[in-house]
Amino acid sequence: MAALSELSEHDEFSAVVIRTDFTDEAAWRKATAELEAASHYDCDPAETYDVVDMPELDGADPEAVLAAISAHEDLWTRLSVVFIADSVTMRADHRALLAVSTSSPEEFEGDDGHEAMVEFGRPFRTVPGGVHTIHANLTLANMDFEEFSQAAREDSEGVFRSFS
Repeated sequence: MAALSELSEHDEFSAVVIRTDFTDEAAWRKATAELEAASHYDCDPAETYDVVDMPELDGADPEAVLAAISAHEDLWTRLSVVFIADSVTMRADHRALLAVSTSSPEEFEGDDGHEAMVEFGRPFRTVPGGVHTIHANLTLANMDFEEFSQAAREDSEGVFRSFS
């Protein structure tokens, strides 16, 4: 686990999971176990994501988390999405993390993607197993955040699980 300031050498192919709820250690261990089990890579699963414990943001909303990240410009410019382990993550059976885009609608002004960003660019929930798929596809620009957000909205619980 690391502080945001320690992620200056962050590997762009490792997802960033920011923990903002510290009420249930057993639930947190279950969520990280699911993250590790879902890794698609041949390396140590723990190398496919970086966990940031932010006790100073305990209970913070996504805007506060994004503000904390934006203070670290070297990290901010390399992230397209962050995953927040909040109180919902700890309480829900599916352990879904909140996926939050670091892009702002202003970046899409005058672009055809602006409407999709406004409609589907809002944060959404993903099971831990979806973190690697989302992060890898966004990093490689294979898919857009909005595609995952829309898939989550089509789920009965509003959670991205997979495309298959």
